[in-house]
Amino acid sequence: MVTLGRIAGVSGIIGTLVTARPRGDSAWRLAFLLGLISGPLLLVLTGGGLGNVADRPGAVIGEPAGGVALMLVAGLLVGLGTGIGSGCTSGHGVCGLARLSPRSLAATLTFLATAILTVLMVRHLLGDGA
Repeated sequence: MVTLGRIAGVSGIIGTLVTARPRGDSAWRLAFLLGLISGPLLLVLTGGGLGNVADRPGAVIGEPAGGVALMLVAGLLVGLGTGIGSGCTSGHGVCGLARLSPRSLAATLTFLATAILTVLMVRHLLGDGA
């Protein structure tokens, strides 16, 4: 952002690569995406590991709660939501709020309210008090 005035909006970078016709800026978008993927892979290949964030020793990440198919559908819905909302939760919450964007403030408050209501419904109203 400092040198080019651009924010690392991953949703927009990937979305433009997928949906827009190739333009002069496709090369940096592809390089950015490849860097996001190759960085963690290089870390694992050099023995750095990713840390254990799973619920059992030796696992890197846990199994998807609803299965791989549900995870893929959820990912597509998140992608659709970032397109409709002009960004993702971290984009609005970190970059947008830092830039004092009123739209990002409204989006972040909406995300938080939705999360609070979801927890209220699932844990307290539907009886899954986990």
